[in-house]
Amino acid sequence: MALSGLIYSNAALARWVQTQANPLQNLNLSSSTEHKLDTALRLLRGGGVVAVPTDTLYGLAADAFNPDAIERVFGIKERPDGLALPVLLADPGQLEMVAAQVSPQVRQIAEAYWPGPLTMIVKRASGLPPRLTAGHPTVAVRVPDHQVPRELARKLGRPITGTSANISGAADPQSLEELRRQVGDRVDLVVEDGPSPAGTASTIVDVSGNELKLVRDGAVPFEEIAALFNSQ
Repeated sequence: MALSGLIYSNAALARWVQTQANPLQNLNLSSSTEHKLDTALRLLRGGGVVAVPTDTLYGLAADAFNPDAIERVFGIKERPDGLALPVLLADPGQLEMVAAQVSPQVRQIAEAYWPGPLTMIVKRASGLPPRLTAGHPTVAVRVPDHQVPRELARKLGRPITGTSANISGAADPQSLEELRRQVGDRVDLVVEDGPSPAGTASTIVDVSGNELKLVRDGAVPFEEIAALFNSQ
């Protein structure tokens, strides 16, 4: 079926329709959530690191353009220097801030699956701190289907980090209790508001070249993404 000049599989079309029916600006946040997000936002603007829920796993949020904040994320996770940090966007419009170029295939996949559990590896924009991408020419990005990280990125005006809130090598936290045990005393704030993560990691695909490559299996079937990618 064609929509806005693009071709979608039935499953991708269903996700697109659901996305359009629930845009970010229509989210109804409770007053307590708004207060917690305002506190988190002040911390992020000051170079802080906040643990937040996402649609997949708990994550560590920091200003993706602040080198000092990025350094803190590496320290909190005890993350090896050679591993880059993924970033979360408020909406597909922020993709231009982190990607050097966005192909028609990438735009098509983003429109079909974002917000949702799909991470795309794209060529990095020159303005990104080298530490964020561990010196690599690419960056991993996605729009999560969760109000908390999207609202933070929107209010901050730029993407945030989205790496899992665990010590490197340890299991991803499946509960707030486990999250607090691993990193609770290392972060500036733990945001508990919003739906709990589903517990399934996102699918990661590399779209930085001419061919689509599967990096990690996850919530979205690779075959479905490949069919959409190859339809262009």
